[in-house]
Amino acid sequence: MQEPTVEPHIFVILGATGDLTRRKLLPALYHLRDPGNPEKPTRLILGAALPALTEEAFRLWAFEGLHEAGWRNANELRAWCNACLHYQSVQQGGPEDYEALAHSIRQLERSHHMPENRIFYLALPPATVPGTIEQLDRVGLLKGHGWVRVVFEKPFGHDFHSARALNTQLHEYLEESQIYRIDHYLGKETVQNLLAFRFANPIFESLWKRDNVESVQITVAEDLGVEHRGAYYQQAGALRDMVQNHLTQLMTVVAMEVPVSFEAGAIQSEKLKVLHSIKPINRQDVIFGQYRAWQIGDLTIPGYHDEPGVPKDSTTDTFVAMKAEIHNWRWQGVPFYLRTGKRLPRKLTQIAVTFRPAPIQVFRSLEPGSVPPNKLLITLQPSEGFSLCFSVKSPGRPVQFNDRALQFDYEQSVGQLPDAYETLLRDVVIGDQTLFVSAEFTETAWRLYDPLLAGERIVYPYTAGSWGPQEADAIPERNGHQWQLGW
Repeated sequence: MQEPTVEPHIFVILGATGDLTRRKLLPALYHLRDPGNPEKPTRLILGAALPALTEEAFRLWAFEGLHEAGWRNANELRAWCNACLHYQSVQQGGPEDYEALAHSIRQLERSHHMPENRIFYLALPPATVPGTIEQLDRVGLLKGHGWVRVVFEKPFGHDFHSARALNTQLHEYLEESQIYRIDHYLGKETVQNLLAFRFANPIFESLWKRDNVESVQITVAEDLGVEHRGAYYQQAGALRDMVQNHLTQLMTVVAMEVPVSFEAGAIQSEKLKVLHSIKPINRQDVIFGQYRAWQIGDLTIPGYHDEPGVPKDSTTDTFVAMKAEIHNWRWQGVPFYLRTGKRLPRKLTQIAVTFRPAPIQVFRSLEPGSVPPNKLLITLQPSEGFSLCFSVKSPGRPVQFNDRALQFDYEQSVGQLPDAYETLLRDVVIGDQTLFVSAEFTETAWRLYDPLLAGERIVYPYTAGSWGPQEADAIPERNGHQWQLGW
């Protein structure tokens, strides 16, 4: 597959003085720079935000952030900042501020002889997205002789109706092909390689169905609490914040059929078919939890109610475990277990595919079930890689089996992997929507989970540092399974 040519463009970051820009966007854009042509870059970066900074102050702020991120070549950093970075204050975000922004963009395009190719990255609170798009359109920045792409992050609404309303508003000004909804989990190299792993290796694709797979588990565990995001999280919860987007995206990547081509439209179509095939989720197959304080010697790990911005009587979920069933020819009868939570023992994102055991136990001296099933573990974080777990006989007698694994670690094999934002921003620049979320996918996912958000629900307490409420163990146990953690 030939890599598309990067066309000259202006990358506008609205909300450019925020933490996302400093920690993720600028390091990714710097890594994507053209080191062979620093004097005439193919990309200009225009930061736009409320503070009335000078261009020199913004460049210094960016330089310090990149230096803290590990880039130590000060001369190269300064040269890049001076050549590529520009700044325009939008003050209160009124019409005159966007007129000034439009003037700055057009002036940069003229002075650098660049086409009207523009990327707008909305590093903004979700509520401001529709108004920002309207202002950009009003001053003519969404129209021109080049292409325009607009990037924004989750949440894409907070339920089905708000998601549909947001998409309707966006489509008043933009075509769907211009909208890039980022889910950074899809930028992980392992998620992309999962498609190649399945469709380029017939040995696994031939096993990837209900005849051979007993269950699939997807775990996204976080060891931190809500930290400074208490006010936001109070309005979201784990189901909205993680399950509706991250875990559902991973589930569709695992379960999708072979696409007709390795292109955005074909892949998104197959993922959408999976969503439409998921049965309505039974409320009895869903457990909500909320972490409580944990005392370790003299150290107290705060509970959710102790976090800033969280009411003492909050029933917001910080943990969700559930079972989903995909009603199609490939996956009928195979449970998909989803689990995510805050303040769990360790940070881990893992997909565990458990294969069915042999139909007959030929080792008659062994207890039934004593030979563990084969498993494929796909790890996305903290390290990215694959483990294929199988049984081997221990030396001597009596006959016993141990679990062993063939492992592949990306970093050990190929060196440091690109950050997810680097991957996704490269795709925005070349116009590839394969790893982005479509409007229809967003609305269909919300339609699936909306019933679980309605009405009364029980939120079980769990101790910070545990794997969630004990009640969650019953979800896989009802089908004779257990939660998987490594091998």
